[in-house]
Amino acid sequence: MKLQGIKVVDLSWFLPGPYLTTALADHGAEVIKVEPPGEGDPGRHIRPTDERTSVFFRNMGRGKKSVVLDLKSEQGRADLFRLASTADVLVESFRPGVAARFGIGYEAVKAANPGIVYCSISAFGQDGAYPGRAAHDLALEAVAGVLSLTLGDDGRPAIPGIPVADLVSGLHGLSGVLMALLRRKDTGRGDYIDVSMHEALMASCANVVGSTFAENKHPDVKQQRTTGGSAFYRVYDTSDGRQLVVAGQEMKFIKNLLGALGKPEMAPLCEWPGAHQKPVVDFLAATFREKPLAHWMTWLDTLDICYGPVNTLPEAIADANLAKRGMIVTDAQGRKHFAPVVRFQDEPSQPLYREPLLGEHTEEVLKRRV
Repeated sequence: MKLQGIKVVDLSWFLPGPYLTTALADHGAEVIKVEPPGEGDPGRHIRPTDERTSVFFRNMGRGKKSVVLDLKSEQGRADLFRLASTADVLVESFRPGVAARFGIGYEAVKAANPGIVYCSISAFGQDGAYPGRAAHDLALEAVAGVLSLTLGDDGRPAIPGIPVADLVSGLHGLSGVLMALLRRKDTGRGDYIDVSMHEALMASCANVVGSTFAENKHPDVKQQRTTGGSAFYRVYDTSDGRQLVVAGQEMKFIKNLLGALGKPEMAPLCEWPGAHQKPVVDFLAATFREKPLAHWMTWLDTLDICYGPVNTLPEAIADANLAKRGMIVTDAQGRKHFAPVVRFQDEPSQPLYREPLLGEHTEEVLKRRV
């Protein structure tokens, strides 16, 4: 596997850091997850539970080793420093300054291990305006303006279904770690990576800040290309109370659907987003309400357009494409897992679909590194 021989010390909780380190573990890295005594990582206790821990933790903890260290004790801090001094990568998600107080800040670790690739993920960055301020995904979506772009039919901000700030910061952290490891092959030196979740989410708005960058104006959300102003980027109801989306705004897709529905003359209205598309929206809404979702899925499949059913999660994981590609994996205990998204042809990943019990590897890891 691509990362075999890479050792990672994981001091992160919840989603951004563990999302990053799970990807490293999936592709062969030895990930040593450091947890506090007692309850361990809070993710172990996020419901629903299963036979060993929780569904959340098995998704974020699989393939890792669990070492319990009391970082409030001198021995715990010494053990952690020893682990960091022999690692290739360290990932932490403390508030700024906390790692240094534990004696494992970047400068201290670098002095003992110049090749360390050290990644810190925090809400607002290590030297930001709010260094001690806590924030999880939803607060960052609010600060970054994402919620002001995500409006329900009542015009109020709606909570997105997935934690975008957590995920994109984890992915930026992953790319930073891999770039630093690649560069280290030439220089022998590691580097320090400072990932701000706030900035990672803000950078994800690159396609929606046109009016803000150009005119310092907040966009009229309901009239924008991807937030409500296009008949061909929209959710429609069907006769059985389900929904489908039409989500391809290229003119070829527009002409294909409107032509098949006998309304080719409406296509010019869809050249750019805005209130002028309302006749098309109304027509498509009335049309799709005439028949059930299953009918439309069969019919739309005969056309070259972008569309999809609004699936429930059980329907989503049973999707034929995921089944054909083996995206949903069932382990020996009958528990479901997501397979790695990144697939290598010559060195495929071989994930261990098993999360560690709390402290399961403490003696093994610490004895090996004495």
